[in-house]
Parts: sequence; structure tokens; C-alpha cells
Amino acid sequence: ADYYTAGVVEYRQSIASLSPTSENAAAYAEIINSANASATDIIVFPESTLNSGGSNSFVPAPEDQVNPCLSDPNATYFEEFLVTISCAARNASKYVVINLTEKQKCEDSPEDPRPCASNGLNVFNTNVVFDREGVVVSRYRKVHLWGEPKNSTYLPELSTFETDFGVTFGHFICFDILFYTPAHQLIEEQGITDFVYPAMWFSQLPFLTAVQTQQGWAFGANVNLLAAGASRPSIGNSGSGIYHGRNGTLTSVMRQDSGERTIYVAQVPKFSGTRSTRKRVRRDLGGSSSRQVANSSSYFMKRDYLENYETEVIDFGTTATGNLSRSLCQGGFCCHFDIAWRFLVNGENSSNYYSYRLGAYDGWRNEQRVDANYIRNCAILSCSGPTIDDCGQLLPVSGELQQPWVAFTRLEIVASYPESREFLLMPQSLLDDLMPLEPSQFEWSQQKPSEESYLHEVRFALRDSQEVSNLLTFAVYGNYYDNECTFGDGTKDEQLSCGYRSGSTRTEVLAWLTIPLVFLLLGVSRS
Repeated sequence: ADYYTAGVVEYRQSIASLSPTSENAAAYAEIINSANASATDIIVFPESTLNSGGSNSFVPAPEDQVNPCLSDPNATYFEEFLVTISCAARNASKYVVINLTEKQKCEDSPEDPRPCASNGLNVFNTNVVFDREGVVVSRYRKVHLWGEPKNSTYLPELSTFETDFGVTFGHFICFDILFYTPAHQLIEEQGITDFVYPAMWFSQLPFLTAVQTQQGWAFGANVNLLAAGASRPSIGNSGSGIYHGRNGTLTSVMRQDSGERTIYVAQVPKFSGTRSTRKRVRRDLGGSSSRQVANSSSYFMKRDYLENYETEVIDFGTTATGNLSRSLCQGGFCCHFDIAWRFLVNGENSSNYYSYRLGAYDGWRNEQRVDANYIRNCAILSCSGPTIDDCGQLLPVSGELQQPWVAFTRLEIVASYPESREFLLMPQSLLDDLMPLEPSQFEWSQQKPSEESYLHEVRFALRDSQEVSNLLTFAVYGNYYDNECTFGDGTKDEQLSCGYRSGSTRTEVLAWLTIPLVFLLLGVSRS
């Protein structure tokens, strides 16, 4: 077959029961054996929704080909939940991916010179993959911990596993998605095109809500992504989906109010050797299709630190329609915006409506006590009030009170992005139901003016036939990871050592950043 069938589970974990781990394991097994899961070849469960601190389990090394269901049926060595899931995968004859808290004897990783805990154990955030027989065939330990009291491996793991349906998967976990290692590294170094991705994501406006991030990453990297999310919107967790690269979403969910335990299933087209000819696939909707507008009480939303952005308020004026063409720069990084709109309601902008700003940013993400990534962003942002502090905030009102007052009839962002050793550019959009625009609704191009150029000309635009009245975010998200060897950054010698032939410094490159931008604008501007 030229496709496989995958299921991702949006899962609200048990936390209040007397034995939450065994209750979660039983619920996992029930989903694996459910009618909704019957067609699946592979099922992915979320991060940190199975076991808790008191039930950390040893995990067999994949090369040992251990089958916990058969080798340890009474759970004398492995924790009972690991045996339960191994048996469920075996009974249903499916590949199953779970995430758990793993314990490992420090003596089992002699390559690690770091001091060990007093109990002699490492504790990892770990993905475990069972094959159709219940054998543990792959294990991955999270590289980029998000404030978790756990260990990281001495060297980052690059984990993949092969399947009997001819697809090799890579895996990563939650916060890993913002970094080069391991996810992007597996694409670049091993040509991996399919990924399993358990997450307990804490959504953040305006750029990093869960489904928006999953779809943007899969689109930017042009890979298949099976993302399973923890489901507790009251603390900021939700978001699962299956994405087929540049073709967008096959199925996704972003819960509000209460979480759920639901499997979302889609047929996933396989990437062939030649990646240019892929037919549009039918969308597998599943789940709830009713549209719910988010407000600040329906979803606990974190907020990005936008005060460091260069921003400018969009003045919509008072006439029925309007347009704006504006360039906005932070340092040498410039964004050009071309937008048009029409009013939907009369009257002044009130607290029931979002206002909007243009934004440009060139710098590190402002996140304390966790790994940081360097970003270059061009964005149209929604704000719940007049100040920059109000941007990235949901309106407090709900239902009919929250009516859009302006519809965008044109949205276009054009920018020149510098080459770098490791970077990923992606479209980022978000509507007020916390779902992104789909590729059928937008246009995206990323190209070099010439083979010798160290610049990427990017254009992200709403398709001509589209109109958007419920916009929260429209942005180009440039993830530069650690910003090593970025064209225009550093001294002449540093630029030369990175392989940039001209050895340009940042100041010398500014003219080159703006010249292609002018030509690009001339080519794409519309009267």
C-alpha cells in the first residue's frame, strides 16, 4: 500500500484515583483494543500521561528484543503497566508508542562520567515502542527537558525504528520540537520522513500553541508527523494531530474546557523516493467538528514575551475598507507587510474586539531556566487591548459577545532570511478556535535568488480567494536553533570559517538583505 493507517491519542490522564498508573494502563489497553483503533498499524500515546514518580519502570534495551508480555508476565522486574501495554500491542497486533518515566541503573551507562544519584538510578523521560508481537523495538530519552526533575543522557540519542509496512520512524518528545537535535537532525542526516511525537504541550500565544506548532513544523520540514497530546485545557494542555508535510493536516484536535480520551485516525500517504509528485489526500476528520471560539476562561494560555519585539499598531481608520504596505525592522532584520481589510461592524474598536500589531524580532526566545532557541520572526499579532502587554492574550468575553470586527482580504509577509548552518523556516497562523490555516488557504515560497546567494527570500500570503475575520496570528517563524554560523553574524574571520566566501560581517550584509527584498516586492506587489 502507498499509505499506512495511524492513530494518535488525545488523553486526559487519571491523577486523583488511588492507583492512577494502573488505571491509565487499563485505559490505554482499552483504546488499543477499541473499534476506532481497529484499522490502525501504529498508535501513539502522549507524554507523561501513564505513570507517575512511584512507578518508574526499567525499560529493556531494544537490541535485546525483550517481550515483557512473555518474559515477565507477573511483572517481577518491569512495572505492571509496561507488561500490560506489551500484551495489548501483542493482542491487537499493532505498533504502539508510549511515553513513560524510566529508571535506569547508573552502572548501565558507563560512558557517563557525571555523578549519580544516591539511589544509584537515572530517571528519564522516555518513549518506548512495541512491535506487533509486544517486543520493545525502540527507546528514546528526551534531550530537551522542560523544567522536569529528570536526567538527560550524556550524549543526545538519535532513535529510529523500522516497521513491517515499510516506513522508518524517528522520535522526539514535546519541547524537543524547537531544537535541531534530534528531530531536524534525523531529517538532515538520515533522511527520516515520518515521526512519532508524544507531547504534554503548554500552549503559548501567539506562536506556540500546540496544533499550530505541530502543523507548522511538519509543513516546514515536509514530513509526516504523528502527534499525541495530553488533554487538560484548564492547565494549558491539549493538541493532537496527524500531518502530511506540505499537504497539511489529515486530522487534528484542540480541546477547550474539558479534556478527553479519544483516538484520532488517518490514512497517511508514504513519502516515495521522489518527493515532488504527491497527490492530495483526503482529509480524515474524526472527532468534534463544531467550531469553538477560545476565550481566556476556556483555555489556560501562556504568553510569549513580546515586549522585546519591534511592533507597530495597525490603524484601520474609519472608512469601510483599507490597506497598508509597511516595512518594519529590528536591527538589520526587516519584514515587509502588505495587508488589506474590510469592516464587518460599525463602531469603534471596543474591549469585545481584537486589535492588531505588526511585529519583527531577531533574538533569543525569552524562556527562563530551559534551553533557548534563536528566532527571527515577522508577525501580524492580535491584542486584547491597546498596549503591547495585551498582545498574545485571549479576550475574556465568549460567545456572541466576541464578534470579529474586521476581515482581512489580503495578508502578505515578505522577508529575506539569512542562511545558517541549521535553521527551519515555517508558516505560523492561528484562528480564534486555536486552529491554524491549512495549506489550501495560503501560499508559501522560500527560495534563493541564486545558487551563490546566502539569503532565502520568503513569502507567506493568504490565497487570493480567502478572507480571514477571526485571526490571532499570521507569521513567518524562523527557528535558528543555536544561531551558529548564520550569514551576516560575527566577524569576517568567523564568516569565512563558516564557509561564507565573501567573509561579510553583519554591517556589510545589510545592503544585501534589503536589495533582494526590493526586487522581490517589485515581483509580487499587487495594485
